[in-house]
Amino acid sequence: MDFGLSEDQELLVETVRNFLAEKVPITRVRELRDAANTGDRAIWQALGELGVSGILIPEQDGGSGLNLLDAALVSQAIGHAATPTPFLTSSIMVPIAFRPLATSQTDTWLRRIASGEICFGLAITEIFSVREEAGITFDGSTLSGKAMMAIDASQADFILLAIGQDRLAVIRRDVSGLEVNRLVTIDATRDTSELLLENVEPEAIFENAGEAISALLDAGRIGLAADTLGACEAMIEQSVAYAGERKQFDRVIGSFQAVKHMCAELVAELEPARSLLWYAAHCFDTVPKESPLMACHTLAHISEIAREIASVSTQVHGGIGWTDEQNLHFWFKRIGNARHLLGGPESLRNRAAEIQGLAIAS
Repeated sequence: MDFGLSEDQELLVETVRNFLAEKVPITRVRELRDAANTGDRAIWQALGELGVSGILIPEQDGGSGLNLLDAALVSQAIGHAATPTPFLTSSIMVPIAFRPLATSQTDTWLRRIASGEICFGLAITEIFSVREEAGITFDGSTLSGKAMMAIDASQADFILLAIGQDRLAVIRRDVSGLEVNRLVTIDATRDTSELLLENVEPEAIFENAGEAISALLDAGRIGLAADTLGACEAMIEQSVAYAGERKQFDRVIGSFQAVKHMCAELVAELEPARSLLWYAAHCFDTVPKESPLMACHTLAHISEIAREIASVSTQVHGGIGWTDEQNLHFWFKRIGNARHLLGGPESLRNRAAEIQGLAIAS
């Protein structure tokens, strides 16, 4: 039995990677960073034209109707290119959340996401990590409060918010009473914001949304792990290429045993994580009872090895690896930010222990 990717999946990866290499090279990412803008809608619309923005959206709503493994492969390609785009939120987490909440309104939003016409931000950090007295309240007609580390919110058309552990809301980005403050983080390729709401009228409120919240978190963690794995691949590839070009004492540094071992260890760390990611994505669609545990394990493990891979890859580049002129830091910082975006390794392991009955749920 072949446990590898199908020909169609390999073609999907190749197509997306070639597309991003041509349309969003690292020079374009740098331009967006220098302009303090991670929301180039042309990139998102191009992904819609390519057909990947609606990868998880049913065919009747204009999407491809594929599964989470396919979406994870796209997310991996996006991480490999360090592409600033709301794919994680709009193409993975929001469509997954809307599955059990399906209404004519959600169907309309999904069709517009699939075409690249609109994108969603997501404010769910308070589900798993409450900080600075954050939290959204609903008085029966309006929303008020603060949400921290909202993803892709500043450039979005709509924002999906968590209200406690069992309720979701959708608001317009331009609604009265909403203030979106872009947060400055180390990662110039991902949009994170603070949301301040004062008597904001929602577009929709979804009660009894616990199932949707759990599913979007599981899918998001798997998608984020894939993004991080792709970033690691890019850093390793750049390190190997640099070691084959950089000369010292009239020899390329890749001929030195110490550098060979460093590069080999990077690959050895990453390869087992690939199958872990594939299985986690497979579980989401086929073994849903295992999905929450596998999502936590996968993101926690890949986040841990990614930190080491990012560090050693930078060391292989020597002093130049730490400079802004060398592009390596875009992936280094993307990995660092992703490490805590949907729960850090420590909190994910604690959640995994709770799922297995090895710790008391907080």
